Amino acid sequence: MNIPADRKYTPSHEWVRTEADGSLTVGITDHAQEALGDLVFIELPKVGRKLAAGDACAVVESVKAASDVYAPVAGVVVAVNEALAGAPEGVNQDAYAAWLFRLAPESAAATGALLDADGYQAALGDA
Repeated sequence: MNIPADRKYTPSHEWVRTEADGSLTVGITDHAQEALGDLVFIELPKVGRKLAAGDACAVVESVKAASDVYAPVAGVVVAVNEALAGAPEGVNQDAYAAWLFRLAPESAAATGALLDADGYQAALGDA
């Protein structure tokens, strides 16, 4: 399973990459997209929406199920990946390239509590 070491992870299967400007790019992990199957719809959060850590802020739907995507940290949505609205299968093709949204975090240290790649792999166990 692909778990890039250049990002952080949540137990609820979101990945987080810190950008040069301090914003955080968020997507779902390869494990999550594999478990969901073929994605058919993605509901993205609105730009400008203020989120608390753990808020359900997006929805990914597959032929099997719908699943909430949670804010990994508190912050404000500053961008969404509009391309996914018309092509949700992009997440199935490359979960780590097909980001969902970007956040301006309330705190620069906010990602400190998230899992690194090894921690996420351990949290998955034999999943």
